[in-house]
Amino acid sequence: MESMRKAEMIIRLSEFEIPPMQDALLVGKKAPIGPEAVRRMVDAVSPEQYEVIRLEDRVFEAAVVKKSLLNLLPLEKFLPVLLEEGERVADEKSVVKAQLNVVIQINRVVDL
Repeated sequence: MESMRKAEMIIRLSEFEIPPMQDALLVGKKAPIGPEAVRRMVDAVSPEQYEVIRLEDRVFEAAVVKKSLLNLLPLEKFLPVLLEEGERVADEKSVVKAQLNVVIQINRVVDL
């Protein structure tokens, strides 16, 4: 039989704080800090652990995502959900941190 795989996402969004070490940051187009400054900041605090993704979005200019998350869930699966939910609580001037709790659910049937 075929195996079935699903991912459950629990996302917590809150205002940006220092230090910003969460799972992801959403940087608004008119935020006081831009993507390059965010890149330098996360590289200084946690080198090689975050990826800065430039966005074509109406509210956000960039997303900064913990690379280890990309091992659990492909970017194209969770980024649209993160952006949709982020747009509900933020505007172009915001920098929003997000804590993601990804649980991989696997159901398999084996022949006995």
